[in-house]
Amino acid sequence: MKGFLEWFKSGTKMKRWILLLLVGIILAGYGMATILVSKELAFADVAKIILIFVLGFTCVILALVFMQKRTLELLVEASDSRLQNKKDVNSLIFNKKVYNEGPKVVVIGGGTGLNTVLKGLKHYTNNITAIVTVSNYGKNRTNSQKQLNSLPIEDIKESIVALSHNEAAMEGLFSTTFTEGVLRDLSFGDIYFSSMNKLYGDFTESVKESKDVLNMVGKVLPVTLDEMTICAELEDGTIVEEKDKIPQMVYEKVSKIARIFVRPTNCRPAPGVLEAIAEADAIVIGPGSLYTNVIPNLLIKNVAKTIRESKAIKIYVSNIMTEPGQTDNYGVSDHLQAIIDHAGKGIVDYCIYDTGEIIPEFIKRYNRQGADLVEQDIVKAKGKGVNLLQRNLSFVEGEYIRHNPDAIAASIIELICDDLKFEDRQNAPEFLKLNSMLKEKKRKIKKEKTVLPKEHKKQGNRKKSKFQAKYEERIQSIRHSEKAKPAKVKEAEDTKKETAKRNKKQKHSKKHEKATK
Repeated sequence: MKGFLEWFKSGTKMKRWILLLLVGIILAGYGMATILVSKELAFADVAKIILIFVLGFTCVILALVFMQKRTLELLVEASDSRLQNKKDVNSLIFNKKVYNEGPKVVVIGGGTGLNTVLKGLKHYTNNITAIVTVSNYGKNRTNSQKQLNSLPIEDIKESIVALSHNEAAMEGLFSTTFTEGVLRDLSFGDIYFSSMNKLYGDFTESVKESKDVLNMVGKVLPVTLDEMTICAELEDGTIVEEKDKIPQMVYEKVSKIARIFVRPTNCRPAPGVLEAIAEADAIVIGPGSLYTNVIPNLLIKNVAKTIRESKAIKIYVSNIMTEPGQTDNYGVSDHLQAIIDHAGKGIVDYCIYDTGEIIPEFIKRYNRQGADLVEQDIVKAKGKGVNLLQRNLSFVEGEYIRHNPDAIAASIIELICDDLKFEDRQNAPEFLKLNSMLKEKKRKIKKEKTVLPKEHKKQGNRKKSKFQAKYEERIQSIRHSEKAKPAKVKEAEDTKKETAKRNKKQKHSKKHEKATK
C-alpha cells in the first residue's frame, strides 16, 4: 500500500495515467452494464454504447502502457543519478548502455588529485579502475584501524566516495565514528571493510565487490597488498625512510629529492592491477603529490613495464601548484623527467597542463605556505618526447586551487575520441556516444565558466613569482655561505669544543680526588 501511494507524489507523473485508467474502467464498465441490463436497444443506442465501450477500453490500454513506461523511467532514474535530467525512456536506456560500454580508463595515483579525475570521468563511463597508493603502514593509523587490524585505507575510502552516486552520503557514512558502547572509537568505514575482508577472505576482492554493494561506478584497487614504505634519497646522499619526514629533511639539508624508492623493493602488485592496465583504453597518471602519491605506484613490480607495453593512451595530468619539500621550483618538464627517470621512456604519451586564469590573491596564499605555480617551461617539456596539451583546468574551491573535475575529464575523453577518429572509427558507436556526451559537457563547462575582471587576469605566460625568486636566492645564499665559510671560523669552533671537553675532564677529576679523600 505504501509503495502504491508513492506513485501519487508530486513529480512522479503517474497520477495522470492512474486517472485515465479510472476513466477508462468507468466508461468500459458503463458500456458493458448497459448492454447487460437493456432488453431492447435501438441501432443508435447500440452504436452509442459501443463507442463508449471502445473509448473506455482505449483509455485503459493507453493508461497501462504509459504507466509501465513511466515506471521504467523511474527505475532507471533511481538507479543512476547521472540520468535524472532525461525525460525520454529510450534515451535513458540508451545512455545507460553508453555508460556500461564506455572506454576502459585506469587512473593511477592517490589523494585529492586522483579523486578529482574520478569525479569527472564517472559522467562518461562505468569502466573506471582507480589504482591507489597504500603506504601508511605502521604510521598515522587511527585507533579504529589499530583495533580492527585493518590496512591504511583512507585513500581507498576517498576514491570510493568519489566514484559513488551520492558522494555526500557516502562520505558521511564512512567517516561516522561511534562514541558509545563496544563500538566506541570504531569507524563505520573500517568496520565495513573488515567485515567484507572476512566475508571474501581477500582485501582486493572485498574492494571489488564493494562496487555492487555500495552502488558505485567503476572499481578501486590498492596498488599492492604488501607492507610498503616510501623512502627518498636526497641529492646530498641523505636517505629518508619515512614519507612524512621527506619535506622536512629537504629543507633541513637544503637538498632536493634525487629519487624515490619503496621498501621492500620487490613489492607485488595486488590481484587485478596488471590485468586492468593491460586491458585499458586509456591510462591516466596524476595529478597529485609527485613523489609520494604518483611515482610510488610505478615502482611496484611490473606496473611500469605493463604501462609501457600497453596499447592504451598514456596521459599525465600535471599539477597546477608546486608542493613544498617535494617539487619546489619545478616546471612541467621537471615533473615529466621525474616520472621518466623512475619508470622509463614510453610511460607517458600526452601531458595535459593548466593555462587557466587564477586570481593573484589565491596564488599569494600558496606563496606564504611555500608553494607556487608550476612553471610552464614548454620548450624543455617538448624535449621529453611527450605531446603537450594546454587546457583551462583550474578553479578555486574554498581557499584551494584545484583541477576542475569536468574540465579534466573532458580533456581525457577528447583524447580518447581523437584516438578513435585517428583509427578511422569515427562512425563506430563508441565514438558517436562519447563525442555526443563530450559536446554536451563542453557546452555546460563553457556556460558555467566565470569571466574574471581584467585586473585579475594573468597576462601572457606564467612567470616566476616573487616568492620563487626569493626562494632561489635563499637556497643559493645558504649553499654559498656553507662553501665559503672561512677556515679560521671552523678552527675557532673546533678550539671551543676542545676547551669545553678539557674543562669537563678537569672538573670530573677534581670531584674524583675529593671523593677519595
